Amino acid sequence: MNEWLSQRLEKTKEAGLYRKLRTMNTAPRTKVYIDDQKQIVFSSNNYLGLATEQQLVYAAETILHKFGVGSSGSRLTTGNTEWHEKLEERIASFKKTEASLLFSSGYLANMAVLTALPEKGDVLFSDQFNHASLIDGCRLSKADTIVYRHIDMDDLEEKLNATASSQRRFIVTDGVFSMDGTIAPLDKIMELASSYHAYVIVDDAHATGVLGEKGRGTSEYFHVSPDVVIGTLSKAVGTEGGFVSGSRVLIDFLLNHARTFIFQTSIPPSSCAASYVALEIIEQSGAKRQQLLEKVKQIKTNLIEMGYVVKGDLTPIIPVMMGEAETAVLFSSRLQDKGIFAPAIRPPTVPIGESRIRLTVTADHSSEEIAYLLKVFNLIGKELGLIT
Repeated sequence: MNEWLSQRLEKTKEAGLYRKLRTMNTAPRTKVYIDDQKQIVFSSNNYLGLATEQQLVYAAETILHKFGVGSSGSRLTTGNTEWHEKLEERIASFKKTEASLLFSSGYLANMAVLTALPEKGDVLFSDQFNHASLIDGCRLSKADTIVYRHIDMDDLEEKLNATASSQRRFIVTDGVFSMDGTIAPLDKIMELASSYHAYVIVDDAHATGVLGEKGRGTSEYFHVSPDVVIGTLSKAVGTEGGFVSGSRVLIDFLLNHARTFIFQTSIPPSSCAASYVALEIIEQSGAKRQQLLEKVKQIKTNLIEMGYVVKGDLTPIIPVMMGEAETAVLFSSRLQDKGIFAPAIRPPTVPIGESRIRLTVTADHSSEEIAYLLKVFNLIGKELGLIT
């Protein structure tokens, strides 16, 4: 087996797609030690800087001493505590839904919804650039899957119109797309769903804590109420775990039918306590969210003025297009030499010819760190002939 796998790995290396792990030796702040080198990190999903917020650390530590380090089982056996239930109530309140259900990750939450809800004879309409967890969930579903062009409402409507005889139809989309930073037009999607009697499933992983007046995500941003809202606690919330929010019937159904809930060990109560505090902070104060979006706008504006092709809407995800994988890898290496950590994103994560440096911004990045980032992008871009 090793010989066969080594040959396949060699092909991966020849294609410029070989990956390896980097070791973070400090807490997830804007400056960290990576493989013993000090770097400014512009690739973290810790959008609001809450992963190191002392209120969260204190909450986790307090509950840690009371409940221990692990949950010891699935929620339906020995892994359910008052803190799991408190957090589910808090998430439901935050997302303005009747109920919520916790999962050990956002990936498992997506898999739960897409493998438990649709049945044979149903159709899933999946955005072209949906996250891998949504794609995998669609593949494992009993329903048929039809892919529509990225945020193309005309294409979606055409495909909805052509499947009128289907049993049930579900429109499946990210709220904010993780590689492109674009925002799904959820208001238009909801209009189409209403016209064609379809259900809407939204993965709000990158929008939760970031979009909307109170940070509630794309639903609040567009003032709509999708049938199923999926999210993660591992990005702007700063902790770990995933969730599904919706009607009480939906949550009761998933509790009884979702295999990734029934057979998965629950997250520790200490993580639940930290997440609870994080949601309180997000909902009560929009200052960090406003700072974050102002920094995003500053970076995007300057990169475009330099001559870079930059994708995305006003979200913390800023894809700077490089083209070929080799160019992106070289650019990322040059960044690291200058003390900036922003790994290259290559196929199969993105389409061939669309490799990129995917910058992500946090509320904690200082004006000096942003100025240095822009200076280095200008320097490397000219050295490699990407800008003039």
